[in-house]
Amino acid sequence: MDNSSGALGEDYAAGFLKNKGYIIIERNYRSRFGEIDVIAADSKYIVFVEVKTRSPECMVSPFEAVTRAKQLKIIKTAACYLQKNPCRLQPRFDVMGVTAGGGKVFSAEYLENAFGCGSFG
Repeated sequence: MDNSSGALGEDYAAGFLKNKGYIIIERNYRSRFGEIDVIAADSKYIVFVEVKTRSPECMVSPFEAVTRAKQLKIIKTAACYLQKNPCRLQPRFDVMGVTAGGGKVFSAEYLENAFGCGSFG
C-alpha cells in the first residue's frame, strides 16, 4: 500500500463520520508518541479513529495491524491532545478498516470502541 491509498482510506473514514453526524475536529494529529488519523466529535463522544487501508490482495485484515503496542501509542497521543484541548466529551477509540486500490474504495468496516472490546490482542 502506498501513501495515496492511506489518504484515500482516511478521506473515506472522514466522509463516513460526517455522514453519521460527527464533526471532524482534526486529521493527522501528531504527538511525540504517534499519530491519530481522524479526531471527530458528536454530542456525546470525542472519537479518536485509527484508519488502516489495505489492498484487496493483502492476506492480512486491516484490523490485525492495530496491535496492542499501536493502541497504546494512540491512547498516549489522545492524552496529549486532550491535555492541550480539554473536552467534556467521553473519549472513544474506533478503528476503520478499508480495502482500496486504484483510487477506489472496495469495502470498509467500522468498529466502535475498538480498544474496549475483545477484538484486539
